[in-house]
Amino acid sequence: MLTLLAGTAETAEPPRLPECSAASRVDLTTEPNEAPLVCATPEEPVTFVFDSPLPPGAVAVESGNRSVSVAQGDDFVTVYPKRGFLPTERVKLMVRFADGAAPESARFWLVGHAARGARRVEVFRHPRSADALEKEAAEAQAGANQCQEEKARLLTERKEPGGLMGAAWLERTVPMQSKDIWRQAKYNPDNALPTQAARSYSHPGSIAVKLRFLNPGTEPWTAEGAVLKDSAGASVELSVWQETAISSDTIGAIVVGAQREPGQLSCPCTLKLWEAQGTRTVTIGNVTFPAVKRNPEPK
Repeated sequence: MLTLLAGTAETAEPPRLPECSAASRVDLTTEPNEAPLVCATPEEPVTFVFDSPLPPGAVAVESGNRSVSVAQGDDFVTVYPKRGFLPTERVKLMVRFADGAAPESARFWLVGHAARGARRVEVFRHPRSADALEKEAAEAQAGANQCQEEKARLLTERKEPGGLMGAAWLERTVPMQSKDIWRQAKYNPDNALPTQAARSYSHPGSIAVKLRFLNPGTEPWTAEGAVLKDSAGASVELSVWQETAISSDTIGAIVVGAQREPGQLSCPCTLKLWEAQGTRTVTIGNVTFPAVKRNPEPK
């Protein structure tokens, strides 16, 4: 856990990306192409917003499917994946436009995922204006600059000591705070793994949670990703560190964390972890973090 907070968990493999995407924008073309794969989480609606009007009855879901329901507006479609919408399950969505221009329709595949569901997808059918393209270029440049800053920060952290020395270096100015949250946490009865211990940690600019799970199944369990959602609906994607897979009938540890000020989250929060493709998940509610005790300002 201390290694993750210090930013030196170099042995952890990066999580594999899911087959579907939670991207917030789709550009249509007049040429036939493959339907985008859009992640959808059970009981979390996905809204498609179009830049063209939709006629009445513009939406069609593949015949016989009862895993989702849809609601249509003048220029948007909201899809409601039901509780039984399984991870990796696919549902085809067809939308036709009112003006008869090309493309006359759009196709999407909704793919079940336990946590990475898209919430709003903007669909662009017509060429965008120069102002819109300029704004998009500026946003892309800002994102690139942020990536460069993050890269520089990571390179700096790699020069710092790891292990116990890294923990001592991390606490060179402010002690790290922690608390046992195992008893206060709320556990989803459908969790794939029972939680044996849970402890949260706070440090200026960092949060983490260390968990111990029992694997009652017959297959090993390896966390692919994790997300923390606060009571205001804001989500933070977490880094995951796990030394080895948790074997059957054994207890193993997993640490999740992020470079985020603890005070930026409106906790109690809900923590969700998932395996590859979101097939086996763990959801833990009422997660809180200890307040950071900063050193007093010198007089």
